[in-house]
Amino acid sequence: MPDTGPPPSSRRLVGQPLLYAISIFASLGVFLFGYDQGVMSGIITGPYFRQYFNSPGPLEVGTMVAVLELGALATSIAAGRVGDIIGRKGTLFVGAFVFTIGGAVQTFTTGFYVMIIGRVISGFGVGLLSTIVPIYQSEISPPNHRGALACMEFTGNIAGYATSVWTDYFCSFIDSHLSWRIPLFIQCVIGAILAVGSLVMPESPRWLIDTDQDAAGMRVIVDLHGGDPNDVLAQAEFREIKEKVIFERELGEGRGYSTMWRKYKRRVLLAMSSQAFAQLVRSSSPGTLIDAGWLGRDAVLMTGINAIIYLLSTLPPWYLVDRWGRRIILLSGAVVMGIALGLTGWWMYIDVPATPQAVVVCVIVFNAAFGYSWGPIPWLYPPEIMPLTFRSKGVSISTATNWAFNFIVGETTPYLQEVITWRLYPMHGFYCACSFVLVYFLYPETMGVPLEEMDAVFGEEERLDYESERASLMSGTHSDRLSVGSGRRPKVNPADRGWVSRLLYRDERSTYRPIGDEE
Repeated sequence: MPDTGPPPSSRRLVGQPLLYAISIFASLGVFLFGYDQGVMSGIITGPYFRQYFNSPGPLEVGTMVAVLELGALATSIAAGRVGDIIGRKGTLFVGAFVFTIGGAVQTFTTGFYVMIIGRVISGFGVGLLSTIVPIYQSEISPPNHRGALACMEFTGNIAGYATSVWTDYFCSFIDSHLSWRIPLFIQCVIGAILAVGSLVMPESPRWLIDTDQDAAGMRVIVDLHGGDPNDVLAQAEFREIKEKVIFERELGEGRGYSTMWRKYKRRVLLAMSSQAFAQLVRSSSPGTLIDAGWLGRDAVLMTGINAIIYLLSTLPPWYLVDRWGRRIILLSGAVVMGIALGLTGWWMYIDVPATPQAVVVCVIVFNAAFGYSWGPIPWLYPPEIMPLTFRSKGVSISTATNWAFNFIVGETTPYLQEVITWRLYPMHGFYCACSFVLVYFLYPETMGVPLEEMDAVFGEEERLDYESERASLMSGTHSDRLSVGSGRRPKVNPADRGWVSRLLYRDERSTYRPIGDEE
């Protein structure tokens, strides 16, 4: 066991205070891209903004908004390699710094093209942050709290969105160009705080161990477990991570994208599908309200009220995700969202005096269901199911999928609202039905499973054991160490489960049972 040095001083954060402090600072990263996604929707309709940019047309306005997503798409793909090279903490700092620079360029812009450059630079930062924050959070979180802490992150994202909506609303009363420069400047302040905070945050222990910095990795694990170097749980977690790292190296197959695709194709596709459907099931709240008859500042106000309810809906998963599991939340959310979208289309189709109020209710119900289910879980699921050696690359692909579908949906929604009108919302409801089928048949439950034991969830222990044995024989060596996947976990007898469990967890691999002390 590596030497961790002297015990921490009484002034140093350890245990749960350290874990929650890390989570709060990491949440600033998702707060930032939530804020940045929402801030433009309010200022682009302001009179001073339109006057400064000479009444930009729909194409120019759309370009201002969309280029951030293209920038985020580019760096979210690159973040896979960046996160493996400079670490999670380093990537977090670079992302926050780049975002702050982009925000400053937007705030002090002198024209349309300078604004575009600022949006692209901010997009680069958002791409790095949106990829690395879920990875970092999953790698420092204990299995029994991993879901709750990831859901807290998503709450930070929606808090950023809600803050931007209300900042736009109150700044709209300022009779000067500060009405749009102030909202843009606030993101610079938040980005600077995150950049400074990332310098004092600990590095991911799993990345440290994976790069043979065992002493530093063990020190972080000890701090997360309370600061006692002799803590049995801390030592066991270190051994499990180290064994998994050695196990992957024994296979000798490299760590490229092609190897990841060949070995973990199912996991990569599930990670990508979760992010894709998170965008496909969504509808544009401001656009929906405008279609229903809400105009001008009233539409912004109703969007702000909706944002508060949206924010509150992200709180129940803090408690439920590690008790109900991921599948139940995704399935129930898909049902409620599909119903709300269907009713939205119906009220717009009949177009009666009560339609504006009815649509507001439907939008609130939809956003509440989304904030409880398909909002947070797709950010939690990919870093959970990907193995350590490919986690950064796998999550980068899933995050790039999010930004690609975000761009596609954002570009096509205004056109579809004009062409197919009310039919747009049942179409999104159909995507909800597709997501229900996908989760029900293909998504295994990951609640409470240590990251190093995810192979058991996907039924891959036998294949990986065979590959490890073959690699040992070919190298002329034999490892006496028990690999993480070699422990034979008892199969769960379907008869031992209740009818609800049998219905929701069709595949017995979806029901994980850890190895007990007696086994």
